[in-house]
Amino acid sequence: MPGCVSILPQLIAYISLERKVADLKLIKIIPPVYFFLSIVIIVFLHSLLPGIRVLSFPWNLIGSIPLGLGIVINLMADRAFKKHNTGVKPLEKPTVLVTEGVFRISRHPMYLGFALILLGIVMLLGSLVPYVVVVGFVIFMDIVFVRAEEKKLEETFGEAWLKYKRTVRRWL
Repeated sequence: MPGCVSILPQLIAYISLERKVADLKLIKIIPPVYFFLSIVIIVFLHSLLPGIRVLSFPWNLIGSIPLGLGIVINLMADRAFKKHNTGVKPLEKPTVLVTEGVFRISRHPMYLGFALILLGIVMLLGSLVPYVVVVGFVIFMDIVFVRAEEKKLEETFGEAWLKYKRTVRRWL
């Protein structure tokens, strides 16, 4: 047990949210891959451990709302990036600070859209266990991508980014 105490500060430093994302080697895989992997895990968990049903038919159809909303938000965000001729890849040097459309309600609408789609799928399936994947996805995206992207945006756009950041929430 005493050996564990001496390792604890190093372990905390290793998993610290402030650790450089590039060191994690997770950023080389783009967010849509994690999104689709999350869908696979949701379906797998539902099939393997259907467990407690929290939404049964027809109430599970309420999941169509966040599913559809997530799709619309993603399409609107993608359209805004294309309109301003700037890339959507994380940590790619942005050329324009997009602040209109869905970017007025969320600084990261594409991640919000992904999370809503996952939530909708889980609700449609109706079982409890897959909700863990939605929460895990949001936390993972925030730690691995969102924070690094926001740092890059601040470096690139300075005061314009800081002003935008003060007026629009990170997720919703």
